[in-house]
Amino acid sequence: MAERRRKGSDTKAEIQEIALELFTENGYEATSMREIAERLDISKAALYYHFAGKEDIIRSLFDEYMEEFDELLAWGRSQPRGAALRDELLARWVDMAGRRGLQIARFAATNQHVIRDLAPDRGGVRGRITELVDLILGPDAAPADQLRARVALFSVNLASFAAQDLNLPDLDILTVAREVADTLMPGAEG
Repeated sequence: MAERRRKGSDTKAEIQEIALELFTENGYEATSMREIAERLDISKAALYYHFAGKEDIIRSLFDEYMEEFDELLAWGRSQPRGAALRDELLARWVDMAGRRGLQIARFAATNQHVIRDLAPDRGGVRGRITELVDLILGPDAAPADQLRARVALFSVNLASFAAQDLNLPDLDILTVAREVADTLMPGAEG
């Protein structure tokens, strides 16, 4: 097998991308490390150099997503509250979905049992969403507004599932998802 020369970080990102694609298309259990290596045109040894197995690939994807989420929250904490913060947090949330969030949402929709078994710090997502809503609305927002904000945030990732058979590019999905989220999101405190 003639392998292309890649930088380590590029190879790792490519492995994650292809694995996520194959896990979504074929199912997690039905996809082997050999298939991932073949799709990438690398040896299994090269694949195992970067990841110990499929579980390691999934955990790395979720770890990276959670790190990005934490960076969003840290940025939001450093900003003044108000409508501008609401708009920017929502824009950054949609950007996160565009980078890999839609792919992870597609994977999660077709492999829910894997998410349940392998996703790190599952309970931490709820706390992060709560903090994001607090940054957007303020900590004293009415429970109904908190729910509206949570639905608005989750609607961005659910858009990929809703668009499954529509053959829309991710950019179009994200555009509509942002419009829907804007409509659902209550106004920020002034």
